[in-house]
Order: sequence, then C-alpha cells, then structure tokens
Amino acid sequence: MQVDRVLFWAMVAVIVAWGTFLLGFPEFAGKAVDRTYSWIAGEVGVVYQWAVAAATIVLAVIALGRYGRYRLGGKAARPAYSTFSWVAMLFCTGIGGGLLYWAPIEWVYYADTPPFGLEPGSAEALEVAPAYAFFHWGVSAWALYALATVAIAYPYYQRKVAYLRLSTSLVGLMGHDVSSRPFGRVVDFIFVVAMVGGTATSLSLATPMVGACISALFGIGETFAIDVGVIAISVALFATSVYLGIDKGIKRFSEINAIAAIIFAIYVLLTGPTGFALKLGTSSFGLMIQEFVRMSTWTDPILSSNFIEDWTIFYWAWWLAYAPFVGLFVTRISRGRSLRQVIGGMLLYGTLGCALFFVCIGNTAQWMDTSGELAVREILAADGPETAIAGFLSALKPFPLPLLSYVALTFIFIATTYDSASYAIAASATRGLTAGLNPHRWHRVFWALAIVVLPIGLIFVGGLQAAKSASLVVSLPLLVIGVAMTVSLFRLLREDRADLDVNGASSSKGS
Repeated sequence: MQVDRVLFWAMVAVIVAWGTFLLGFPEFAGKAVDRTYSWIAGEVGVVYQWAVAAATIVLAVIALGRYGRYRLGGKAARPAYSTFSWVAMLFCTGIGGGLLYWAPIEWVYYADTPPFGLEPGSAEALEVAPAYAFFHWGVSAWALYALATVAIAYPYYQRKVAYLRLSTSLVGLMGHDVSSRPFGRVVDFIFVVAMVGGTATSLSLATPMVGACISALFGIGETFAIDVGVIAISVALFATSVYLGIDKGIKRFSEINAIAAIIFAIYVLLTGPTGFALKLGTSSFGLMIQEFVRMSTWTDPILSSNFIEDWTIFYWAWWLAYAPFVGLFVTRISRGRSLRQVIGGMLLYGTLGCALFFVCIGNTAQWMDTSGELAVREILAADGPETAIAGFLSALKPFPLPLLSYVALTFIFIATTYDSASYAIAASATRGLTAGLNPHRWHRVFWALAIVVLPIGLIFVGGLQAAKSASLVVSLPLLVIGVAMTVSLFRLLREDRADLDVNGASSSKGS
C-alpha cells in the first residue's frame, strides 16, 4: 500500500489554504461564505431538491427490483459484522455530533419562522416544527448516503477494484483505471474538499455546544479557549480510535455510542413528559407522512420567506457533502450484504435513530417551553443556540447527571464520525487498497489531526451561519458527480444481470 503523493499533498494544500483564509481574514472570510451561500441557495437550491427526490426514486428501483438481490462480494460472501455493529457504525458515522446539537432546538427555528406562511409561534407552527425535523433527518436525507454507498460498493466488490475512492463509483463509465486519469483524480480531490467541509460543519456546531455545557456545569464564561480545548479532547479520542482500526477502535466506539445514545434518549422520555412527547411525535410523524410530497417539492416561490434556502437546502447540501465519505466507509463494512439490505438498513435504521432523538429530546424541550418550565425559545433568541441547549440539559433531573452524560455522548459521537472520516481520506490517498486492507496507521492519524483546522476556522469567523455556508459551498460539485455515478452504477448492473443465479446472488467479476 503506497501513499498517493499527488492526492495527499493536494489535500494538505487545500486544508492549509482554507485554514489560513478563515483564521487570517475572519471578517472577509465570513462575508464571502455568506454571499456564496445566498447565491447558491437562491439560484441553484431547487436542483438540490430534485437531486434528493431522484436519489430516493433510484434507490427504490434498485432495492425493490431484481438488482436488490446482488450480494456484495459474491454469492458466497457473508457479513463480517453483526447487524447491530453494522448499524451502529453507519449511524454514528453518518450523523456525528450534529444530531445532538439540533435535537433540543431545531423545532424552535421552525416554530418561530415557520413554513407555508403559518403564524410564528401558533399551534400549527408548533405542530409542524417537529414534522420538519423528521423530514430533514429522515428517508430523503439517508437516501443521499445510501446512493453513494451503493454506487461505490458495487464496483469495489463486484469488479474487484483495487482502490477505495469516490472515483471507484465511475468505473462503469470510465473503466478500472479511472482513478489514474485526470478526471478521476479531480473527482477524488473534490471528495476530500467536500468531506472536510461537511465534517467541519458538524464539529463546528458541536464544539460550542459542549463548551456552553461545560460553562454551565462550572459556572464560567463561554470562551474560544474552551472550544479549542473541546476540539483537542475530541482529536485525542478519534485519533486513538482510527489508530486502533475498524475492529478494535471504530466498531467498539460505535457500539458504545449507540447503546449510550439509546439509554439517554429513553431516560429523558421516561423521566420527562412521556405522554406529551409520544403524542406530539405521533402527530408530527403523521403530518410529515401526509405532507411528504409537499415538503419535498415546496420551493416557496410566492412568499419567498427563505425557509427553504435557510433549512431544506442547507440540510440537503450537508447530507450531500457527507455522502461520499459515508459511502466509502459503509462500503468498507458492508461486504456480504445485498444491495437491498444495505439500502433498507441505511434508510430504516438511520431514520429511526434520528426520530428517536427528536421525539425524546426535542419534544421534551418543546414541552418545557410551552408549559413555562423553561423559556427555550427566549433563551435561544437572547443568548444563542448553545446556551439554550445547555439550559435545557441543566433543567433535566437530577442535575448535573444528564448534562454530563450529554457532553460525554457528544464527545463519543464526534469521535465515531471523525475516525471514520480520517479513515476515508487515508483510503482515498492510498494506492492498491483492495477489499480487506487498511491504510497505514500513521496515514489515518495524520488526517485525524489535519481535518480539525477548518472547524476551528469556522468557529472563529461566525459559528452557525459560517458552518451552514461551508456545507453548501463544498457540496455543489457533488451534484454533477452524483449524476455520473448513478449512470455508471446502472451500466454495471445491466452488464451483470446475466450473472444472477436462482437465489438472486451474484458472482464477483474481476478486472
């Protein structure tokens, strides 16, 4: 396994240049990313909505048809990981610390600036708010992850491609040597830029939240130094995890993370307003199902309230920026599973995991606000989202146990995302990485240290808005790549139709 020096140093150059821009010229950088966000969201945003709808349809065609029976690695291949371990790794990789940031407060933004022209703070707005949270973290979002996974995994295993990169997904269009061609190298370079930007958004949101929780715990002011300390602890955790590898590090961290997250969510549900949380969750989930097509296609052309640009487009861009990296990692752990199992597992378990947090935590926070126990909306408006989250956690009983648990849980979520991200970058910058092999340890650890530069810069220049802008900007080229890899995938699937046996399994083709 040899490091791809050209790609390696190109990646390093991007991170150094981006970090220098953000930290060296924070005011100019903040305005630049905001202007870029506004232009892309306003002029190209509808394309993101088309892309998500198309991804969902494509996956349905694959999973429900005969293609869904293809088994990655051939008909004799069997999964290397149990269903629980597989789900834990893909879920923790895919959502990072972002879910813990948004679960307590996302409903506030939708209630105060609601869609469809609803009255801010009205009963209708309060009911549609959690429905939109389900929508933005549901099947449509996970479809972007699943499509990237299938497009990469199929040629990697069935055609025995000797490299694990985003360009692997283009083998059906450009042949097995696509990674060494100029276009393939550009695609892999774009992947790293998008991945660094997407993961930076997650860490730059979670870090100030943890800092605010630490400030609330010890009664000290929130400072940039605390945020840097949080990042340092996070780096130590995910660098250790990625050094240990998938089985000893990432897998164990993810299993612990999944169990702890479920326990915490259920604890909040059972010790809080259980009936209210379940009723609102049921009602909002039903509303989301009822309005799913409208939510997917609503562009707000008349009112122009910017709800779509501020939220739906941001989320689709964020998930799209993450998609190649999640696809690469889930490819690595999915040998032996059929395409139907991969697609169904990602869409079902991913959606249910996110819904659990919004029902248990988000609905509890909403009850606190509407019942007068804690003015979550007022705190957010006056002091910011991080302080509102810390205030909500501090209100849970018995203090400070839930607050401490949430901080620990966030650290583990960050670690399980960034160790996978470090692995994916190292894999992309490695030549000759066939199934079962891993990048060098020093290579994985190097990227664990390098990719924290951008999150620090985003926190420095503008927090939430800068983080949202980063995801949108870096995801734009992936729209074009997504079309190409979908065409490539179906070309390979059609070529291999004759290899389906009576059980629907498939045999691997060599290069």
